[in-house]
Amino acid sequence: MSNSKKKFTPFVSAEDDLPQITFKAVVLGILLSAILAGANAYLGLKVGMTVSASIPAAVISMAVLRLFKHSNILENNIVQTAASAGESLAAGVIFTLPALILLRYWVDFPFLDTMAIAMLGGVLGVLFTIPLRRALIIEQDLKFPEGVATGEVLKAGTEGGQGIKQIAWAGLAGALFKLGQTGLKVFSGAASGSVTVGRSIFGLGTELSVALLGVGYIVGLNIAVLVFAGGLISWLFGIPLYMAFTDPAEVSAVVGEASGYSAALEIWSQKIRYMGVGAMVVGGIWALISLAKPLKDGIQSSWKTVQKIRSGEEDTRLRTERDMPINYVLWGVAGLALPIFLVFTQVIDTSHLPVSSGLYWSTMAIGMLFSLIAGFLFASVAGYMAGLVGSSNNPISGVTIATILATSLILLVLLGSQLEFSADTERAQAAAAAAIVVGAMVACAAAIAGDNMQDLKAGQLVGSTPYKQQIMQIIGVVAAALVIAPILSLLFNAYGMGGVFPREGMNPDEMLSAPQATLMQSVAEGVFARNLEWNMIWIGSAIAVAIIILDKFLEKRGTDFQTPVLAVAVGIYLPLELTVPIFVGGMIAWFAGRVVAKRAKEAGKDPEKAKTKAENNGLLFSSGLITGEALIGIVLAIPFAIQESTDALRIVPESFTPYANWLGGLAAVFFIIWLYKVAVKK
Repeated sequence: MSNSKKKFTPFVSAEDDLPQITFKAVVLGILLSAILAGANAYLGLKVGMTVSASIPAAVISMAVLRLFKHSNILENNIVQTAASAGESLAAGVIFTLPALILLRYWVDFPFLDTMAIAMLGGVLGVLFTIPLRRALIIEQDLKFPEGVATGEVLKAGTEGGQGIKQIAWAGLAGALFKLGQTGLKVFSGAASGSVTVGRSIFGLGTELSVALLGVGYIVGLNIAVLVFAGGLISWLFGIPLYMAFTDPAEVSAVVGEASGYSAALEIWSQKIRYMGVGAMVVGGIWALISLAKPLKDGIQSSWKTVQKIRSGEEDTRLRTERDMPINYVLWGVAGLALPIFLVFTQVIDTSHLPVSSGLYWSTMAIGMLFSLIAGFLFASVAGYMAGLVGSSNNPISGVTIATILATSLILLVLLGSQLEFSADTERAQAAAAAAIVVGAMVACAAAIAGDNMQDLKAGQLVGSTPYKQQIMQIIGVVAAALVIAPILSLLFNAYGMGGVFPREGMNPDEMLSAPQATLMQSVAEGVFARNLEWNMIWIGSAIAVAIIILDKFLEKRGTDFQTPVLAVAVGIYLPLELTVPIFVGGMIAWFAGRVVAKRAKEAGKDPEKAKTKAENNGLLFSSGLITGEALIGIVLAIPFAIQESTDALRIVPESFTPYANWLGGLAAVFFIIWLYKVAVKK
C-alpha cells in the first residue's frame, strides 16, 4: 500500500460540469434509499450481514435514467450515492437497536426515537467523511474495492463496447450462481470441514461467494494475505489452543450439543472473536495516529479556502476537489449536539435510571460528548477499513462493540456506587440500554462513513463534485431514517427477534436471529455482570501491537509487502469463510500479473503495461461478479419477506444438500478459472 498520490484522469474532466443534482435524480435516490434500507434490514436481521448497495443502486439508476431523454454518468453517480446510504444506515441500526428489544427495555420500535437515532447518527457520519475524503482517498490512496467497482460499472455503462459486455456476462453469471445458492438452493453457499486432534478441533471453511472472489482480486495479494492470516490466527491457533488448555466442562458449556466444525464456530463466536475486537481497538488507535497529519492538513487546507472566499478571493480549486466547506461541517456537528442530548434523555429517562438528578444529567451529557468524539474516531477507522477490504467486509459490528464496551465501562465508573447488576436489574438494564443507544449513534455514523467513502471514491473516478455527493448522502440518510422504524416494527411483529416475540404462539423457526444485536446485548450486560472475555481482548491487543512492530520493520527495510494492522484485525474478527475467497482472489491477481509480465518480457514489450492491462481486465470482470451477486442479494429479500422464509424459492429437497455441496464447489472452481483466464487474456 502506497502513501503517495497517484495521478489519474477522471472520466468526466473537471472543466465539464454536467448536471448532477436534478429533480429526477433526487426522487430516484430517495426511493432507492428507502427500498434498499428495508431489504437490507431484513437480510441483516436474518443472517447478520448486509449487501453493499452502491453497485445495485448504480445499475438500477442507469436502467431508469435511460428512460429519460437527458441523463449522464454524474447524475447516475449521484443517485447511487443517495441510495447506498439506505443500506449502510440500515446496517448501523439493525446491529444495535434490536438489542433494546432483547434487553426488554423496548417492547417495540418507537418511531420518533428510532428515526432520531438513525438520522442524527447518519448525518454525523456524512459530516465526518468530509475531512476524511482527502485524507483517505487522495493522501492514503487506499483500494476501496467496491468504490472502484462502482466507478467501473458506471464508466462501462456509459462507454458501452467490450467493457460493458465483460461486466454484463460476469454479472449475469454471478447473479445466476447467487440465485442458485440463496434462492433455489441448488448450489451450496459454503463448504466447511474439521479435524479433531486430541481435545482440539481444527476447522476450515469457505464461502462460495463470487463477490468476495472479486473483492480479493481488486484489493490484491498483500491485503488478501493479511485478511486470511487474521482468520488463521483465530482458527488455526486460537480455537485449538483454547480447547486444549481450557477446562473441558467450560468448553462443553460453550459448544453445547454442537460438534466438529459447528463446535469450532461456537467457540469462535463466543470466545475467540473478542481477540478481533481487541486487535481492532489497537489497530483503530494506530490508524488514527497515522491519519493525524493528513487529516490536519486537509482541515487546514479547507479552512484556508473558506477564509480566502470570505476575503473576496476567487475559489481556484477544481470542481472535482470541492468538498462541503469545513465551517459548515463544524457548525453542523455542533448543531447536532443538542438534539443528540435530547434523544438520550428521551430514550433513557429518569424513571428507568433512578439516580440523583446531578448524576443523571451529567451521564446524559457525557453520553452526548462520547457519541461525538467516538463517532468521529470510529468513522475514521470504518472509512480506513472500507478502503482496505471494502464496505461489505467492513466489520462495523466490531467497531460498535468497541464503542459499547468503552461506554459501558464509563457508565460503570459513573454509576458504580448506585448500581449493582445482580441486585438492581432495572438500573443495570437502563445503563446497558444507554450504552446501546450511544453505540447505535456511533454505529450509524461509522456505517455511513465506510459506505460513503466508497461512493466518494467512485465519484473521484468518474469526475463527480464531492460537495454535491455529500449533499445527496444527507438526503439518502434522511429518507432511510424515516422508513427504518416502521420497517423494524413490521419485521419484529411478523417474525420476532433474537428469541423475543411480540405475542404468544409465534413460530420460532421463522424468527429473525438478529445475531449482531445479540452480541451487542451480551457485551453491554457482560460489563455490568463483570464476566466479559477480557483475556481474549488483551490477547488480540497484544497481537495487534506485534503486527504494528512488524509493519514498521518492513517499512524500514523498504519492502513492497506491508502489514497494515487493521487488515489482520478484520480477518481475526470475521468468520474464516469470508476470508478464504478474498485470499483466492488476491492470489489470482498475483499469478495473472506474473504470467502476463513474463509473456510481455519474452515478446520484448513493457511488462508493467501488460500487468496494468491484466489488472483492468480482471477489474471489470470482478466488478461484474460483485454486481450480479449484490443485485440478486437485494432482489431475493422481497420473496423472502413476503413468504416469511428464506426457503421461499427452494426447488430441491433437504436431501439434495450433498449434491448441492458438490455443485457449489465445482461452480466456484469454474469461476476461479474463468477470472484467471480473463485476466491473462491477450
